[in-house]
Amino acid sequence: MSTTDTAHRSWPNGTPGAGTAHPAGTAPEETSLWVRHFHRRPDAPVRLLCLPHAGGSASVFRPWATAAGPHLEVLALQYPGRQDRYRERPVEDIAELADRAVPAVRAAVGDRPYGLFGHSMGALLAFELTRRLEGTGHGPDLLAVSGRRPPSAVRTGEYAHLVDDAALTAHLRELSGTDPRLLADEEALQMILPAVRADLTAVDRHQAAPGATVDAPVLAITGDSDPWVTPGEAAAWHRRTTSSFDLRVYPGGHFYLEHLQEELLALLGGRLAPAGAR
Repeated sequence: MSTTDTAHRSWPNGTPGAGTAHPAGTAPEETSLWVRHFHRRPDAPVRLLCLPHAGGSASVFRPWATAAGPHLEVLALQYPGRQDRYRERPVEDIAELADRAVPAVRAAVGDRPYGLFGHSMGALLAFELTRRLEGTGHGPDLLAVSGRRPPSAVRTGEYAHLVDDAALTAHLRELSGTDPRLLADEEALQMILPAVRADLTAVDRHQAAPGATVDAPVLAITGDSDPWVTPGEAAAWHRRTTSSFDLRVYPGGHFYLEHLQEELLALLGGRLAPAGAR
């Protein structure tokens, strides 16, 4: 059994934040449910919306929001079923999740240029979000997909959501992406597992439309020792864009990004800088 996603080792309470613009039909409180503004930079010329991995939460990217320079505002998407959205039903379908998030994302990014960065499950969701946002006439200026093969590139036997709780917990422990204290705490574990399982169900079942592409430039990023995606598999994202494509491979495994915060912020901010100069 294998999967590309685990619950992150941090599980602090998220802090809701409202977007600065609200298209018709999108209430500020609805936007604040989905999008977190951990460190507001109202004068930043560009924004980066980050989408966490399966079982992860928006607060994974709180350090990014704090560390980003004055030219980049980092936002993060909060999925239902975790942290302050714990009482909501986790969504078991990538397309449904994208459909529901679009109005809030559109409101949060406003009229400034922006990019999407999705890690693992977040990469699939970022792809589907980009397709829908481009349909509104305000797609992202960059789609960055991290630690994930492109849609429909499935390895044999990857149905992690079907295992029982004990096997899923053991797998999370093996991947070392979850704080061992959480895995040892039965109450915390029962809070985490439903969201993890729902996310993995969404990942395992996702099938993009045949030939579906985005118009945004795509930047694929992966760790050179990630057991769930090889550099060659990551390179296959080039088939999913009608624009330019680039691949970056860094030392590390599936959670390579935990040790490359500054480098990734510089890379992503640099790619978005020309858009901000318009």
